[in-house]
Amino acid sequence: MNKFQARERRARKTRAKIKSLGVSRLCVFRTPRHIYAQVIGEQGKILASASSIDKDLRGKVGSNIAAAEAVGALVAERAVANGVTKVAFDRNGFKFHGRIKALADKAREAGLNF
Repeated sequence: MNKFQARERRARKTRAKIKSLGVSRLCVFRTPRHIYAQVIGEQGKILASASSIDKDLRGKVGSNIAAAEAVGALVAERAVANGVTKVAFDRNGFKFHGRIKALADKAREAGLNF
């Protein structure tokens, strides 16, 4: 099993647990250059999204922790505007460390509960 398959296995395991909770999930994906976040409802509908390539953030942030914090705050702001405050954090198999942790902390500060 290579590292990509291992991450997919961890992601599937997390999603199975989140599905049993019956709440929306804050799903995070990262690449070496960018970071993406979506709040996905119980039926699979995207309720809010943000990324480091959004018009609001493009050019202002790079691919570092500051970019992750900006994306976390923006996705939380958009989710709260759509009436979503309680979510489950889906780190998509990535370690809760660095950019993933920064995004989660800023989303919590901006009003999401998880």
